[in-house]
Amino acid sequence: MALRTRLRRPAGPATPAPGSEAPGPPEEAIPSDEAAVPRTASRTRRVAGTVLTGLAALLVVAALVAPDRLADVGPAAVLRIPVEGVVAVALLLVLPDRARRPAAVALGVVLGLLAVVKLLDTGFRVARDRPFDVLLDWRLFDDGFGYLTDSAGRAGAVAAAVGVVLLVAGLPVLLALAARRLARLLARHRTGAARVVAVLAVVWLGCALFGVRLSAGVPVADRSATGLVAAHVGQVRAGLRDRAAFSGEMTADAYRDVPGDRLLTGLRGKDVLVAFVESYGRDAVEDPALAPGVNAVLDDGYRRLRAAGYDARSGFLTSPTFGGGSWLAHATLLSGLWIDNDQRHRDLLAGDRLTLNGAFHRAGWQTVGVLPAATQPWPEGKFFGYDRYYDAEKLAYQGPKFSYAPMPDQYTLATFQRRERDRPHAPLMAEMPLVSSHSPWSAIPKPVPWDAVGDGSIFHTASTSTGGSRDVVQRDTAQVRDDYRHSIEYTLGTLVSYVLTYGGDDLVLVFLGDHQPNATVTGEGAGRDVPITIVAKDPAVLDRVAGWGWQDGLRPGPNAPVWRMDSFRDRFLAAFSPAH
Repeated sequence: MALRTRLRRPAGPATPAPGSEAPGPPEEAIPSDEAAVPRTASRTRRVAGTVLTGLAALLVVAALVAPDRLADVGPAAVLRIPVEGVVAVALLLVLPDRARRPAAVALGVVLGLLAVVKLLDTGFRVARDRPFDVLLDWRLFDDGFGYLTDSAGRAGAVAAAVGVVLLVAGLPVLLALAARRLARLLARHRTGAARVVAVLAVVWLGCALFGVRLSAGVPVADRSATGLVAAHVGQVRAGLRDRAAFSGEMTADAYRDVPGDRLLTGLRGKDVLVAFVESYGRDAVEDPALAPGVNAVLDDGYRRLRAAGYDARSGFLTSPTFGGGSWLAHATLLSGLWIDNDQRHRDLLAGDRLTLNGAFHRAGWQTVGVLPAATQPWPEGKFFGYDRYYDAEKLAYQGPKFSYAPMPDQYTLATFQRRERDRPHAPLMAEMPLVSSHSPWSAIPKPVPWDAVGDGSIFHTASTSTGGSRDVVQRDTAQVRDDYRHSIEYTLGTLVSYVLTYGGDDLVLVFLGDHQPNATVTGEGAGRDVPITIVAKDPAVLDRVAGWGWQDGLRPGPNAPVWRMDSFRDRFLAAFSPAH
């Protein structure tokens, strides 16, 4: 009986009577929208989680292997195995659960800071042809904000500054969150992750040993993040050593104690004007797209000067800076010291080095500084010791701004002439940085008759030349280069016109570039040479520099001599002073 009971089939639902309606399934068995929603939401969360994890991994890898040069950006740059990533994953795998999360966050923050440094390096390579200096370059952000304000307006500058702050603050946060997410994934798949790390380590070692590369200069076995950190640590150490070395350089000066009556006797009675032409670099006279227009202005100017009795000699100097930092070039030329960073510049200003204008002052000249771009207090003025100094306020320009330049170069020269050379005066030595060719080259003034310059209000009605494009943001590289070319042509043409209008036997003009334009114009690796020219009507002046080997004319040819800019002070003093 018990066996029969165990084998009996369980009772099923009663068979419906003929003609009756079969009962439906129980109410709880009927599928409903409410039951489908949790399954759909769960699937969406899984997909979103997978996508977020993939993005986190991509962000971490990109931060490790992304190059710090625009020229190196490309698919090959990210298809590499970063040894730092392999080591970091191995470290997280061996850490106990309690320590893994804070370690991942800390690694993410460090990686975020590394990404910020890479971005800074990339920007500085474009603007200055060098990496970011973690000790000395922070003050340049204030200068950059001022530049953006002058070029794109206050609102544009503020928007750019906010964007930069969000990026700098956001990258460490994003990478910390990404690293924490990946650490959780490693904890859930410890065995599989360990196998992947072991395989990647073996592959990295093999690629490193055999030098496997995806393309020229792009090794599969990547350790660029470690190299970047090491380079910046070395940069800091070199900067600290350089300060002590520079102190010794400042004290070595062959002209420090030379009396005034033994200085610059070959220029007695002359007005000497040293004019820096902003961003006037070697590419302006040699680049196939830039040189034809610029050289046409120089060649035509030389022809007209020769017809008026003037002559000129030209060569090249190697600037200590590239794409910006004009004050470093000014200080280098005038002090005879290599001023290639702001620490050297600060130390120079704190010392008592004899400058070129200081030598003129000692020899009896009145020294004048004409600085149209000085719109704020200028501490250099005290060091250079000018007898008179004209900043933007004292120049009293009443016309419109042209992009970055507070006033056109023609106005600067005309005001200098009216306030200094038109009245009875002792011999003058003037330093004058001209700024109409300063980036972003978005508005270039048209020349006006010299006797109509006045207080500059005429430039309200004198239209800009066709060479300047006011739309700074939307220009392509070709337009930027063309606008740059027009700005150089304007300034060089203005200098020639000034000499022809106001020159004479007693005027000696030295004009030179301060540095090359930025890499948007030149491309990377363009070099730091700038043209320099001396113009005079008195043949005795150029006879003094015959031994320099400079070439005839306003533009140096490809084979013209190249000197370091810091050598100019001593060479100039030697050429125009008696032997001592």
